[in-house]
Amino acid sequence: MKNVGILISGRGSNMVSLLRSMKDENHPCLPRIVISNVKDASGLQKAKEFGVKTVVIDHKESKTREEHDKKIIDALNKENVDIVCLAGYMRLLSSLFVQNFKNRILNIHPALLPSFPGLNVQKKAIDHGVRFSGCTVHIVDELCDHGLILLQAVVPIFPDDTEETLSQRILHFEHKIYPLALRLFAENKFEIEEKRAILKITNKEYENLVKNLMWNGE
Repeated sequence: MKNVGILISGRGSNMVSLLRSMKDENHPCLPRIVISNVKDASGLQKAKEFGVKTVVIDHKESKTREEHDKKIIDALNKENVDIVCLAGYMRLLSSLFVQNFKNRILNIHPALLPSFPGLNVQKKAIDHGVRFSGCTVHIVDELCDHGLILLQAVVPIFPDDTEETLSQRILHFEHKIYPLALRLFAENKFEIEEKRAILKITNKEYENLVKNLMWNGE
């Protein structure tokens, strides 16, 4: 059983999808703590409703990023956390944090990395005229929205799409892909290499997985 810590800054919709999936008695993970850097993040109440311990570690109360991250590291270690999931956590992690949980930090990004890292990515995709977008679960390193890709889901971009409509279409798949990636990661189904993470499942299993990660008009 892997202990999971989740970092949020806001509503925590991806956090909810992770917590809901971990209620399965056969899940390889156990949620131990949800930490927010924002005192009034609405996701905190949602986490409490799942019976998960919540902690606020306000970044405004620390002089440096490293000082703030050290407080979070201590809180995670106190709960013996094995895997850290970022779920709408709106701060870059310091090298101190990344190295303490090297190759054990997951994040979800609403674009097909390595394209469109950073913020406002749905608008960027529309403005660049790309035909497809989606979301990516990846391992976190010291760079923004960088690191080894674990899973991706793909959605079309329609000619009349707005940032809001595209965001909603992608969010639907975020809630599917993140729990799936966490389960596979906890089950050691990824072989970590220098430049890629190889998914160690059969071709048939991969075909079934892909069917769940492609838009089909829903």
